[in-house]
Amino acid sequence: MNHLVLVITEQRDGALRQVSLEAVAAARLIAGDGGTVVALVAGSEAASHIAMLTAAGADRIAFAADPVPELSAHTERHLRAAAEAVRQIRPTAVVLGHTASGKDMAPRLAAQLGAGQLSDVIQIERSGDSVSFTRPIYAGKAFEKRSFSKLPWVVTIRPNNFKPAAPYENAADAPATDVTVETVTAPDVPLRTIVKQIAKRTSGKTDLSEAKIVVSGGRGVAGSDGFKPLEQLAEALGGAVGASRGACDAGYCDYSMQIGQTGKVVTPELYIACGISGAIQHLAGMSGSRIIVAINKDPEAPIFKVADYGIVGDLFEIVPLLAEEFKRLKSAAP
Repeated sequence: MNHLVLVITEQRDGALRQVSLEAVAAARLIAGDGGTVVALVAGSEAASHIAMLTAAGADRIAFAADPVPELSAHTERHLRAAAEAVRQIRPTAVVLGHTASGKDMAPRLAAQLGAGQLSDVIQIERSGDSVSFTRPIYAGKAFEKRSFSKLPWVVTIRPNNFKPAAPYENAADAPATDVTVETVTAPDVPLRTIVKQIAKRTSGKTDLSEAKIVVSGGRGVAGSDGFKPLEQLAEALGGAVGASRGACDAGYCDYSMQIGQTGKVVTPELYIACGISGAIQHLAGMSGSRIIVAINKDPEAPIFKVADYGIVGDLFEIVPLLAEEFKRLKSAAP
């Protein structure tokens, strides 16, 4: 059976989030060769995203006629547009990113549809007409494979687990293509909540949940100044800086940087743990990383049991050396 799959996209500062392109790739797997993927976008700059979405695998584009460009920050408005898109398009499956917005909206949308819902999916497999979904359980210590017994489906996918067919950096890089464009006009009903302003703690930095490279610090950084060499290494690698709960609880950094069972879950291509012992709560947030490098003075630290590469030594000596070497390699590259 081929499916008609609706992808609810997200934007940030007028640009599509990487997880939205990954959601299109996931939807393509669900839809099958003869299926259809429809991407729902909103805001005044929605037209600029057509080429990127179609290159990533979308067959049709649905515009939500709403003056607010970043509906992901306005769950009620976003839900209203998504529900109307579902009513008009009548998809057999809906895919969202497993982000703050996606986690907020998916169960509400599923409840409105009377649909089944699966969260935090990391793998999708098709076998004939059967589609199965794999997701982690018990804080990442086990995995379960599930499927739906009836239509429709609502699924959220974990960032950095589905590779877009063409992950273009911006619309200008994507090739021009013909695509069906339709408009979704949500009913104008009173909102119970209105977001007037979004205050960001950081700006100009890579989003931690979507970063391909993460450099993370624990209690071993010994203070807020201990994160400076980690920031330099992350800058050299084009990555983001995270932290363990121990470092956050000690006041070394903000809780927005926390990775773990009670923080963010990240799945980067490279995770560098600096001065992190490797408590099970932290491992739950980063054990899905493709390559894990651990730097710790204690050769018996639990983090070395999950690391692909381990360096026993003082992070304040090793991290600056790594940063300088990566900067040298980058400057020497043609």
